Amino acid sequence: MYRRTGIALLAFCLAFTLFLPKTFAKTEQDLASSAVSAVLMDADTGTILFEKNSHQKLPPASITKVMTLLLVMEALDEGKISLKDKVRISENAASMGGSQIFLEPGETMSVQDLLKAVAVASANDASVALAEFLGGTEQHFVQMMNDKAKKLGLKNTHFQNTNGLPAEDHYSSAYDIAVMSRELLKHPEITRYTGIYQDYLRQQSKKPFWLVNTNKLVRYYQGVDGIKTGYTSEAGFCLSATAKRGNFRVIAVVMGEPDVKKRNQEVSGMLDYAFNQYTSHLVYKKGDLIAEKEIDKGDPETIKIRASHSFSILVKKGDDGKGITKSVIWKELKAPIHKGEILGKIEFSKNGRKIAEMEIISAKEVKEANLWSSVKRVVNRVLFLPRETEEKE
Repeated sequence: MYRRTGIALLAFCLAFTLFLPKTFAKTEQDLASSAVSAVLMDADTGTILFEKNSHQKLPPASITKVMTLLLVMEALDEGKISLKDKVRISENAASMGGSQIFLEPGETMSVQDLLKAVAVASANDASVALAEFLGGTEQHFVQMMNDKAKKLGLKNTHFQNTNGLPAEDHYSSAYDIAVMSRELLKHPEITRYTGIYQDYLRQQSKKPFWLVNTNKLVRYYQGVDGIKTGYTSEAGFCLSATAKRGNFRVIAVVMGEPDVKKRNQEVSGMLDYAFNQYTSHLVYKKGDLIAEKEIDKGDPETIKIRASHSFSILVKKGDDGKGITKSVIWKELKAPIHKGEILGKIEFSKNGRKIAEMEIISAKEVKEANLWSSVKRVVNRVLFLPRETEEKE
């Protein structure tokens, strides 16, 4: 009798569990319940998949270093500094408390190792050393950070230092952190550092320093390769995380979490939600020709725009991406044109609704054509016009 009762009870439990996936499926309402503020963003398009108090001004702690890393990566790409450059450590940099690699005044370390120390171990001393090397002084570098925030349109961000140590009037928001994280990821080589779980510094010296990533999701969550953790008693536990599967990369930011366990748990839940609900449709690979445009009085006359990074469009799972149309919208262009100048945008639509847009940015300088170049261009057109006419006939 007991055996029959047990079998019947087991059968009932098994039947009941068939309904559990629907009952306990992760929804937007379940996400980041313990965080003061949070945002989930598609890295390619900037589309917001979930947000909670995303524009609230809060102390960002060490996720401040996302902006520090962004300025360093831009300087590397522009050739202003190199990874092999040696940086002399100042007394100011060496005096930083909190997370550090215990730099000593007068010590020298390469940009690459300092970058690794910031990205992996969230080292405050390394952050200030890089800031002084790039900006001359930490104060000037902080001004560069605020200038960049303004350029990115960040309305709820103001920096007072490079590392996120508590300071009056030093704040950001989950949305702003996601935007600067997205900008940082346009330099894909950054994940070579933020994706490291453990490594060593000063390997040739007698005192090697062991680095362990403060973002444990790098090791424990599939696809996570950055970006930055943060904690102070005022800010709580913060994290800007990114994960990539296939062509689909997302950014999850939480601020004001009560502890590390809850922070990692809720960011994992946000990433699960993104990967379960969405995927991406690849539009351009890095280096693909996006558009060509004739520039009035330009030298060269025609500019070719190629994708500086891969670009994908966010789609719901099960959507094959068919029916997406694109249109190129140019600004009024006239030489000279500067490298990095926004020339227009490409709008992507589906069923008459805009679903994404991509800025068209000049990758080179276009000078204004001088008189000789203009004359030569007119002569060439006149000389080759008959031949073109013959071909058409």
